[in-house]
Amino acid sequence: MTPSRSILPIIVLAGFAVLMLSAAAMAQTVRAVDSVGITVSDMDRALAFYRGALDFRPVSDVEMAGPEYEALTGVFGARIRVVRMALGDEAVELIQYLAPEGRPIPADSRSNDRWFQHVAIIVSDMDRAYARLRAAKARHASTGPQTLPDWNPNAGGIRAFYFKDPDGNPLEILQFPPGKGDSKWHRADDRLFLGIDHTAIVVADTDASLALYRDRLGLRVAGGAENYGTEQEHLNNVFGARLRITTLRAASGPGIELLEYLTPRDGRLAPADTRANDLWHEQVTLLTDDLTPADAARHRLVSPEIVVLPDRNLGLGRALMARDPDGHAFVLAQPSRQDHAHD
Repeated sequence: MTPSRSILPIIVLAGFAVLMLSAAAMAQTVRAVDSVGITVSDMDRALAFYRGALDFRPVSDVEMAGPEYEALTGVFGARIRVVRMALGDEAVELIQYLAPEGRPIPADSRSNDRWFQHVAIIVSDMDRAYARLRAAKARHASTGPQTLPDWNPNAGGIRAFYFKDPDGNPLEILQFPPGKGDSKWHRADDRLFLGIDHTAIVVADTDASLALYRDRLGLRVAGGAENYGTEQEHLNNVFGARLRITTLRAASGPGIELLEYLTPRDGRLAPADTRANDLWHEQVTLLTDDLTPADAARHRLVSPEIVVLPDRNLGLGRALMARDPDGHAFVLAQPSRQDHAHD
C-alpha cells in the first residue's frame, strides 16, 4: 500500500527525528572542562613559578600509586604527585611522575609541532604582566607581546604573548579589548592574572578534530577565526603562520581551541610512543555525568578500560584516558559523588 500524499511529510519528519535522536545518543555529553594537567619534572620548582610569577594558588596536593593509576595513565610503576592550582574560577593540575621519570620536551619544539598545547591566562594589564614574567626570568616563546590587527574582526585588538614554564611547557598571557572575550574578563578587579580562558592544541585537520570534540564528546563550537600577518607570525614565532582557529566549549570551564596551521604545514607529528610521564604530555579533564563501556569503545584509549579510582582526592570516581587524532590526551571522568557500577 502506498502512503497517501498527506502523511508523507509526517513520515519524513519522524524519520528525521529518529536520526537526530540516534546522533544525540552516540555523543558523550561533556558537561564541564574541569582542568588542564601539565606534566612537570620538579614540583617545588614548578610551584614556585606558578605561584610567584602567575598568582596561582594551591588547593590540593596528593600523591598516588597503585594498579588503578597505572591503568589510567598507561605508565607501569607510576607514583604521581598532583597539585591542583586555581586561578580565578579555573584550575590547572601540575603532575610530577616521581617514578618513572619521563622524557624532556625537545629543545627545538615549535608552536606548530603537533604536541604543542598551551594554557591561555587572561591578564588585566599586558605590560605589567610581561614585566612580571621578565622579572621571573620566564623564557620567551613569542618575540614579545603582540597586538593583533584591527582588520581581523574576531581578533583585532587582542594582546597576547607566549612564554614557557621552567620545563618548557608553553603558556600564554592574553588581554581582551573592550567588547571581546567573556564579560567576566572585563569586571573591575585589582588582580593582574584573572583566570584561564582556554587551552589551545595544534591539530592537523580541524574537521577530524571536530568529529571527536564536537560530534562524539558533545562540545559546542563557540567561535572561529583565520589569523595571519606579521603579528601572528611573531606571536607563534613561526614564519608564514596562517592559522584556522576554532574554539569549543562545554557548559562550564575553559574552552578548547583548535589551531590548524594552514601554512606552514611542516609541524612535526607527536611521537607515537608518547607516554603520560613525558613532559610534553598535557591532558584535559572532561567531566561527564555517566561513563559506560560503550563510551570507552569509541576512543583511542590509553587506559585499557574504565578505571574505578580507589581514593577520591581528585574528585573523580571513574575515569579513562584517551588521545585525540593528533595525540593530545584527555581524561573522560565521572565525578566521585556520582560513581556507581555498570553491568
